[in-house]
Amino acid sequence: MSTPPLPNAWPHEPVRVGLVGAGPWARTMHARMLAAGPETTLAAVWARSQEAAAEVAEPYGAPVAASFEELLDRCEAVAFAVPPAVQAVLAPRAAAAGRALLLEKPLGADLDTARGVADAVSEHGVISQLVLTKRYHPATRAFLAEAATREVTGARSCYLHGAFLGGEFATSWRLEHGALLDLGPHLLDILDSAVGPIVSVRAAGDPRRWIELTCEHENGAVSQASLSGSVRLERARTRVELFGPGEELVYDTAGIDHEECWPVLRREFATAVRTGRGTGIDAAHGLHIQRLLDMAARTAG
Repeated sequence: MSTPPLPNAWPHEPVRVGLVGAGPWARTMHARMLAAGPETTLAAVWARSQEAAAEVAEPYGAPVAASFEELLDRCEAVAFAVPPAVQAVLAPRAAAAGRALLLEKPLGADLDTARGVADAVSEHGVISQLVLTKRYHPATRAFLAEAATREVTGARSCYLHGAFLGGEFATSWRLEHGALLDLGPHLLDILDSAVGPIVSVRAAGDPRRWIELTCEHENGAVSQASLSGSVRLERARTRVELFGPGEELVYDTAGIDHEECWPVLRREFATAVRTGRGTGIDAAHGLHIQRLLDMAARTAG
């Protein structure tokens, strides 16, 4: 099973999206994706550093906003590419201004601030969507569709890479919080979707080195997840194995091209904004994932 190709025609006006942030993820993904269209245009870029914002905006001819308020004036939706603690402060302000939100994971640095984002989205009735990258790839969707037909007794999974050892993605918030907050949302989201809703999580280990999660699911299944951003690997490794009475089902990202995610993400966000109907990969779902992260954090060590 595969997702049919996206149609070329876009029947609406492009959604004007303002970008908050000028770090590596803003440069390599957000700005490029939003500027590519036809569903969206990069309306403006704002960051604490005007120089950094200009570097992100210049290749696409986008203006640099002098303030967050100016960014809001220039757009109808806001994409965030900033640390979770910063997103948790700014996203509620954007929601209060009636702007749709393209949010990074996790929603906040902790459960309370994440709840503030989700509450603001609910209170102001704005569209929200999470950049849980792998959820937008056809291979992931095919895996989840097949998983829905299986009886799953247990699962093993991992998300491992060495980005925290050095390089532009070894940012301060990732080094502080480790793999649990950075990689955990991706893996917990897939397990929650493939196996069944997760109701409890226990953790062991150090999120800045290696952390193991044991999840109990609503249907009685148990899954395990290994997370680390501090191991030397040739490439990132994401793998999920489902077991039950039937044959095992395996999801592995080794052979997928993540460039296939961005057009799907862009179109689904723009469609949600134009139609007023979200995808379900939204702030409320992000809050559910944050509750699981909070359970894990409380038991780690």
